[in-house]
Amino acid sequence: MANSLLLEISVETAEAAVAAERGGAQRIELCVQLRVGGLTPGEELMRLVRESVRVPIFAMIRPRACDFVYSPQELAQMLRDIGAAQRARMDGIVLGVLSKNRQVDVERARELVMAARPLPVTFHRAFDAVADLDAALEDVIATRATRILTSAGAATAAAGIDKLARLVSAGKERVIILPGGGINASNVVQVARQSGARELHSGLGSALAYGQEDYKLFEDEVRKLTVQLGSATS
Repeated sequence: MANSLLLEISVETAEAAVAAERGGAQRIELCVQLRVGGLTPGEELMRLVRESVRVPIFAMIRPRACDFVYSPQELAQMLRDIGAAQRARMDGIVLGVLSKNRQVDVERARELVMAARPLPVTFHRAFDAVADLDAALEDVIATRATRILTSAGAATAAAGIDKLARLVSAGKERVIILPGGGINASNVVQVARQSGARELHSGLGSALAYGQEDYKLFEDEVRKLTVQLGSATS
């Protein structure tokens, strides 16, 4: 393997972001309500986290839980939230938009991607709700998003490892495949090696229970991931 693997950690507080950075995370995905997959953080929280860490921060833009089919009013809100993320000096955006027939809504997603420029956009795990992942890959590329956060439609990245490897190969230089879903210190090396991905995403939800504030434990769990990835590239 090459000598560089990037670890992204999702958080919903400034304290967790600091702990993740201390543990070795190289990028933060900032959300609120991670228990429902993550929703848009407020501008004040984005600014606070920006002041607290030096690593890149990608802000989730998702106005509500449940499906990823949005009304015109919700899409307008997403555009406003992208503006807030830009003002708060976020380094990237995370979003996903589907059509009613469970396909990537290329037109509307591209509008959001263009609005986010020059910030890069990750198309999140709405991708995993699409029936045809191969077609969805091409659709996401057409939106000009730069990454896809995915478990390849499986419950976890480890369970979807074969499909992830195919997506990484098919994406080649056109889009970055970012495996996520159930990644922890016990399987991160397996996912990295077998998928061929150069970036990996973890929420470590079991390490920091909702409402719990043991950020030292969270930092330690992030560090375990970092150590494992370091051993995989040494």
